Amino acid sequence: MDRIQATKELAFRVAFSGHSGHLRVEPLSTVERTNPVKSLPDFILPPAFPRETQESIKEHIEEKYLLPRLDPDEFSAEKAGRQWEFDWFEMAKLPLEPSLPRSVVVPTWEVPFRRKKKGSVEGMWEPNSVQVDVSELSPGAQDSASLPRVAGPAKDFVRGSINNRPFRPGGLEESQNVDRLLPDGATNGEWVREVLNGGPAQAVAPSLKQGLDLGDLKAFPYTWNVYKDKGSLNNASDEKLSELSVQFDDLFKKAWEEDDVAEYEGDAHLSEEDSTKPDAEVSQVDLSSSTAKSESHALDEILFVESGALMPTSGGTSDSGGNQQKEQASAFTGSSEGIAEHFYELVPDMALSFPFELDAFQKEAIYYLEKGDSVFVAAHTSAGKTVVAEYAFALASKHCTRAVYTAPIKTISNQKYRDFCGKFDVGLLTGDVSVRPEASCLIMTTEILRSMLYRGADIIRDIEWVIFDEVHYVNDVERGVVWEEVIIMLPRHVNIVLLSATVPNTVEFADWISRTKQKTIRVTGTTKRPVPLEHCLFYSGELHRICEGEIFMPQGLKTAKHAFKKNNSTTAGGGPGAYTGPSVTRDGVRGQKRDNQSHSKQNKHGSQNLGAFSGTSWGNQNNGSGQNNWRSWRSEASLWLQLVNKLLKNSLLPVVIFCFSKNRCDKSADSMSGTDLTSSSEKSEIRVFCDKAFSRLKGSDRNLPQIVRVRSLLSRGIAVHHAGLLPIVKEVVEMLFCRGVIKVLFSTETFAMGVNAPARTVVFDMLRKFDGKEFRQLLPGEYTQMAGRAGRRGIDKIGTVVVLCRDEIPEESDLKRVIVGSATRLESQFRLTYIMILHLLRVEELKVEDMLKRSFAEFRSQKQLPEQQKVLMRKLAQPAKTVECIKGEPTIEEYYDLYLEAEKYGNQVSDAVMQSPHAQTFLTPGRVVVVKSLSAQDHLLGVVVKVTSASMKQYIVLVLKPDAPSVSSNLQDKKSADFQQGYMLMPKSKRSFNEEYFSSLTNRKGSGTIKIELPYQGVAAGINYEVRGIESKEFLCICNRKITIDQVRLLEDGSNAAFSKTVQQLLETKSDGNKYPPALDPLKELKLKDVNLVEDYHKWTSLLQKMASNKCHGCIKLEEHISLAKEIKRHKEEVSNLQFQMSDEALQQMPDFQGRIYVLKEIGCIDGDLVVQIKGRVACEMNSGEELICTECLFENQLDDLEPEEAVAIMSAFVFQQRKTSEPSLTPRLSQAKKRLYSTAIRLGELQSNYNIQINPEEYANENLKFGLVEVVYEWAKGTPFADICELTDVPEGLIVRTIVRLDETCREFKNAAAIMGNSAVYKKMESASNAIKRDIVFAASLYVTGV
Repeated sequence: MDRIQATKELAFRVAFSGHSGHLRVEPLSTVERTNPVKSLPDFILPPAFPRETQESIKEHIEEKYLLPRLDPDEFSAEKAGRQWEFDWFEMAKLPLEPSLPRSVVVPTWEVPFRRKKKGSVEGMWEPNSVQVDVSELSPGAQDSASLPRVAGPAKDFVRGSINNRPFRPGGLEESQNVDRLLPDGATNGEWVREVLNGGPAQAVAPSLKQGLDLGDLKAFPYTWNVYKDKGSLNNASDEKLSELSVQFDDLFKKAWEEDDVAEYEGDAHLSEEDSTKPDAEVSQVDLSSSTAKSESHALDEILFVESGALMPTSGGTSDSGGNQQKEQASAFTGSSEGIAEHFYELVPDMALSFPFELDAFQKEAIYYLEKGDSVFVAAHTSAGKTVVAEYAFALASKHCTRAVYTAPIKTISNQKYRDFCGKFDVGLLTGDVSVRPEASCLIMTTEILRSMLYRGADIIRDIEWVIFDEVHYVNDVERGVVWEEVIIMLPRHVNIVLLSATVPNTVEFADWISRTKQKTIRVTGTTKRPVPLEHCLFYSGELHRICEGEIFMPQGLKTAKHAFKKNNSTTAGGGPGAYTGPSVTRDGVRGQKRDNQSHSKQNKHGSQNLGAFSGTSWGNQNNGSGQNNWRSWRSEASLWLQLVNKLLKNSLLPVVIFCFSKNRCDKSADSMSGTDLTSSSEKSEIRVFCDKAFSRLKGSDRNLPQIVRVRSLLSRGIAVHHAGLLPIVKEVVEMLFCRGVIKVLFSTETFAMGVNAPARTVVFDMLRKFDGKEFRQLLPGEYTQMAGRAGRRGIDKIGTVVVLCRDEIPEESDLKRVIVGSATRLESQFRLTYIMILHLLRVEELKVEDMLKRSFAEFRSQKQLPEQQKVLMRKLAQPAKTVECIKGEPTIEEYYDLYLEAEKYGNQVSDAVMQSPHAQTFLTPGRVVVVKSLSAQDHLLGVVVKVTSASMKQYIVLVLKPDAPSVSSNLQDKKSADFQQGYMLMPKSKRSFNEEYFSSLTNRKGSGTIKIELPYQGVAAGINYEVRGIESKEFLCICNRKITIDQVRLLEDGSNAAFSKTVQQLLETKSDGNKYPPALDPLKELKLKDVNLVEDYHKWTSLLQKMASNKCHGCIKLEEHISLAKEIKRHKEEVSNLQFQMSDEALQQMPDFQGRIYVLKEIGCIDGDLVVQIKGRVACEMNSGEELICTECLFENQLDDLEPEEAVAIMSAFVFQQRKTSEPSLTPRLSQAKKRLYSTAIRLGELQSNYNIQINPEEYANENLKFGLVEVVYEWAKGTPFADICELTDVPEGLIVRTIVRLDETCREFKNAAAIMGNSAVYKKMESASNAIKRDIVFAASLYVTGV
């Protein structure tokens, strides 16, 4: 420290001493040394450190920083035996799961032909790796909360738990992960201000805490040069306004998310949008791009077509600069010729090789899968769509992730499990089966995947691909909503593979998914069939070809009709149009009664019975006597025998015959009792296979009537396939048909969708079906789906489709519509369910409105939102128009509102009044009326001059026009009404305005004709008047005054005196300063009986009086201001309408949603703040039955007084589906439980109806509760053999098994619900009930799962 001068030259200095920082004072000598030599110290110490050399510095760095050494402070001897005062591990309660990594190293994808293999092991490609943040890698994999969710217990890994929160759906706005990726200044616009105006100097480098002190820096002067884009000069004015408004935040976000712009620009050429860049910005890029294009390889052209030239087919988005984003949310479709040609160069290392040459669409789909894009494949049945699913499985195995294959029905799931079992690590998850759920490739029904998503199963974190098979099933009214729910709820990291039959709006559906999930969807497929089809009509033992190669051939139809006329020349009846309608059929079915139970057990399909055999392929139903039925049976037997012999002769077997009724399938197969189509070796193969398959059943079950009957049919090469068969019997039929030993198969429509078993020929028993509500003709999509089973790929060169004709030949237009018509469009069947609402209300960040917005039903309206936003901003930016009133404060808007309201009431009242007979009696000559003005908003006072007649349909009325300009008496309005000829005559003479009036009324009788030209205008007593024809609906009011008129002088002579007298009388009718005389009393004079109409009449007249007292009434600028007020109101309505359309209130199902919310509040599932209560959590567990009825059943303790067997029997009403069955015989306790449950359903139905939900209480109860199998399930739970319970009902055996299997799932759900409620009694009861029904043939393992 420097020297300090003190008093009397006492010098000292202050300094710090020691590590403690104490101050000390050191005295200094008071005498200055002037001798420089004495200023030198007495002893000079040597340097503290030796001179540094390179070796010494290296040794010091190694010693201090590079050699491992324990910290002496932490590991000192004093702390060696230190004990903590409390247990850290006990008090901290840290989770035992490992912490989530903040960043991971991931490989970077490169185009296959650009991969460098030099220097790598065995020439394999070694990808480069980069370190990325976990949230940046998979933001969609995080859950809906702001923090990552801890993994749940292992038992909930696959199915999830009601306590878990769903994962955040992909494409959902306001994602917490996106907020973490972008800095604060990137979204609030501060960075734009810094760029434009300059900001503080950045003195601290990234990741450092301190920086340089640069001092005070002055701003450097700058200027901006603004250039207009030449490409936008030709745009419309509104487009210019939108382009001038630059969204800097959007630009910055896109630039922020772009990984490597330089590499992207080098690989791809400029797209069409790039031409809109400024010239100075494009010139250098154009030069390099054109050079690269001339030297590029054909593979570069493919990539260019894919990334730049492929335009979005449905309104894809691009950024403002014209550069496409790396991941653009659009549906793309294009030619696959380039990809197919260079496929093996683009994908040199395939994850799965195939023993056959792939089709072009398969190569294109596999290439996009390798890139990580989602794919929509649309192709005909048997075209090879499964190849794409297999490759997705292979990619999941290669990437050590998981893939999920979803199917609409359980049969497809079981069959796909068998097909994939030898190729991949496969597991199966259905409602009753869980096989290897830990496998990397899982096959499940779509409902299971929906449940996993809602319950937040942790397995979803590992899923890379979800394959949706049979996507056209989204059109199903009952279950189509499940597909939309799953697609919306899938997290962002999951890619989608969609497999569908050919539909017209494939691109539209893919565009919906791309916009919903913010993903690029690649649309591919083919309309070419692998095996071409020929379509024939079978009539009178001959096949008539009517279509081949999608080309209709009328000549074949003409030949068939000629044969029909020839055969029926002497036969009466049976012609076209003989169909009597579905009601006759249903009455006939209802009237049929079973002769005895033993006979009915053979064909137990009462509810699906279509009556006796149809007399025509278009629906002629025969409800005749037993003799007619016997004849019909004989004719059917001969018809089938004739058809099979014809097919056998032409080598067209095996054949699938589609009958749209289980009863028809069984009867048709039984009618071929004398036909044997199998050889001895085939019989042996069938017998051995059946013995092995049925050996897993116990003795009594092997001899069930259905099994014995089916084995007899199978031995002759004939089989049936429908929902009424036992599951194991259906699987035996399917497997034997795939082996080729079944020659004729009678099947319902489900065989075409559920089983991959093509045949040589497909036969349609008829082209009409019963869809559960009514009889209708087949849709083109349904026909195409079933006809696609004809033709075995690699075996047949052509497939044959036969339409069976009985008593008539279909019309050409009907055949064209079905055979070559357009397939059914994919339409949304989205609807709100209570369980969906409750699942979404459990999570605060997920809203039901978001689910509604993202449904396919709202896609078109949501797609228009950006354009509507532009229109709204443009309208709000328009300058507001004002009305300048010369009488002070303007009240024109109030006047205009009065006018609109009066017009509304007037239209309602006048229509009713004028049509009433009492009003017509008052409309006589001389009656004072009020008429709506044609040229102004003011109403006109008038008088009836002439009433209607047979030759004249209009009233002739003289009306006063006080505010109209003066005109001459013979001036004609150019907009005159068009009257019928016969009563329009020219006037006798033309009188001027100053002509003297006629003196008095005349008593002469007129001719009854109108001799003045209408409309006739003039001036009398200073008031303008007009005589014109008036329709009855133009009368606004009938007054209670009547004046005397001279009809002859008015209409024939055109006397000015008569007109003057009439006008004066009209003016005198006004009373108390009112503009109009009082109206006729609607009750006394007009005799109106409708209370609402009388009330509207009084409101209307009151509004007219208010308009007359308004100061705007009679204003000279009234018409001008009215038009201005109309324009202002129209502008406000347009803005309000746009705001409503952009709001959640405009959603189609919002009223239904509000009603369901009220219902949930009323029954206690949610509280007033929409928080899910325990009752709502219980309802979330109910998936198999109607959630409200099941929940109320539990909370009302309806199962407490029942035994386990009785409880499971009454619960069968939740899952049984057949409507009409024989009446079960119930015990008193079961009858009481049935009434109690039914009354609960009625009460819930009435509650929903009260809140404007479109539900009929009785229909609601009957639709969700079907008690047809209560007795059967009760006996089964008590241990009764299956053969005995089948005798208790007419329900087919297959439906019984299906119901009991689903009932086991319901027991599990009730057991979980009881655990949530804390009801241990119900928990144990459900456990006992489940064990009681799980036995024997009902729960026999699937042949597809266990093998034969």
